[in-house]
Amino acid sequence: MYVLLVASAFNSLTQRVHAELRDHGHRVAVELAGPGDPLAETVRRHHPDLVLAPMLRTAVPEDVWAAYTCLVVHPGPLGDRGPSSLDRAVQDGETRWGVTVLQANAEMDAGDVWATADCPVPPVGKSDLYRGEIADAALEAVLLAVERFASGTYVPRPQEPRPARPFLRQGERRIDWEADTTERVLRVLRAADSQPGVRDHLLGADWYLHGGHREDDLRGRPGELLATRAGAVCRATADGAVWIPELRAPRAPDAPPTPRLPATLALARADRLPPLPELPAPPDAGPYRPAWSDIGYREDGRTGFLTFSFPGGAMSTAHCRRLLDAYRAACARPTTVLVLGGGRDFFSNGIHLGVIEAADDPAEESWANINAMDDLVEAVLTTTDRLVVSALGGNAAAGGAMLALAADEVWCRSGVVLNPHYRLMGLYGSEYWTYTLPLRVGPGLAVRLTSEALPLGAAAAHRLGLVDRTVPCAPGDFADETQRLAVRLADLPATASRIATKKATRELHEARRPLAAYRAAELARMRRTFFDPDASYHALRRAFVRKERPAATPPHLTRAAADRRGVTGLAASDAAPGPGSC
Repeated sequence: MYVLLVASAFNSLTQRVHAELRDHGHRVAVELAGPGDPLAETVRRHHPDLVLAPMLRTAVPEDVWAAYTCLVVHPGPLGDRGPSSLDRAVQDGETRWGVTVLQANAEMDAGDVWATADCPVPPVGKSDLYRGEIADAALEAVLLAVERFASGTYVPRPQEPRPARPFLRQGERRIDWEADTTERVLRVLRAADSQPGVRDHLLGADWYLHGGHREDDLRGRPGELLATRAGAVCRATADGAVWIPELRAPRAPDAPPTPRLPATLALARADRLPPLPELPAPPDAGPYRPAWSDIGYREDGRTGFLTFSFPGGAMSTAHCRRLLDAYRAACARPTTVLVLGGGRDFFSNGIHLGVIEAADDPAEESWANINAMDDLVEAVLTTTDRLVVSALGGNAAAGGAMLALAADEVWCRSGVVLNPHYRLMGLYGSEYWTYTLPLRVGPGLAVRLTSEALPLGAAAAHRLGLVDRTVPCAPGDFADETQRLAVRLADLPATASRIATKKATRELHEARRPLAAYRAAELARMRRTFFDPDASYHALRRAFVRKERPAATPPHLTRAAADRRGVTGLAASDAAPGPGSC
């Protein structure tokens, strides 16, 4: 079928629906819709078999849903209605939730139901939940609904009329630091972790707080800042404390929106960071462990696990340098296999555009950030005394996708979406992608992937050779599955010979063309872009950080893309020239 996706943004769920519908053989196009857009005219131009709205903040106009079957994905179980469904589920402490695919009509979220799917709600942030369990449930429901529509025989079920719950405003999100328990504070913070944040007063100024993690040992006067760690601040609650990784300054009148920043950086830039102790992470700390840190390391037999999780998958210069230090420490351990990642959310999305935008000199910060990313990737590429596995429990894009490709093996959860390209940010790219990407898929396909700039689902990535193993499991099970597989890999008799072969292969490749040559060529292109004030990168970066809506849907999305197998399958003879400009 020809399916037109109508969305307010090409966000993670829209990308996953786009990728998986293509994997199922459908032709798919995307149109971004906003208030006042002539959506009916746009839909008529496409004349699709089905209109599907994976993430739409506005109502579907009558002249669209009256002319075409239009299915809306609502992130709530059957009967739930309202614009803050997921926020309320997290803040209210729901343990199970769901997704409903319903037919658009004159009343928001009240149309006939085509499919539903339920899912657990683990104690994680809203955005992590949205990209994980909610996205899994959404794809289950979407694929079922599309199958039912294609059959031509299914009759959707009407809903029982229920009132819609109102938008969750800041008044309901307010934290009373004197009275609220750590549990309640965490629920409120997690329900607003990416957007909109929790408005609060801190150190004499208003801030939006983004994200939260439990601290079990520190105590203090409720509301007081107690310590810092990895860019986060620790703040006392009525019965404990929480780590807050990011802050955002309120938008000033007639000024553009402000970016989320690591909490200590945001406070320092406002000259409000007090002299707090930097609390080192205990040995058992990590992103998904009782003692929180954004980087953690542990071992199981001859296998090491270097886990990291940075908000939004963005890696600043400081993040890259700290992760490189941790990587070097992990490589000093007597292990045979080293696993990078293995968490449940974003693996990495590359350089930190928010920190760059907030810098006094964005060009210099861009240059420092890309060099720090390159240093990290180089360390992975030149590790020859053990096997390195990139374990992607969540999505990866741009330089983050290339970081994953630096490993010997790439494993990803079946629900992962990859965006192995830089073009949409006006960048050529670095992180040794001109070496690793053609090495995996061939030079011709490397050009096509980076120029098409479309998302890839896990199955397509595996089919094309970007991924070595897909792991079909729930988001919360990926770490255990990865551990089991990695320990088994370390114990295989063939692993020792693979390590020896790896060393010889790296030496052969280095003799043919040194890694330094790839880096120099990539960075020469990047430097010209960073330090050219008229380069499109600067406007695209600002628009991304400020969440500005594009004036029109990008052309590469409006074209009806065939299924992934027909578009980027390996050619019989892949002899096209190497990677060109993104």
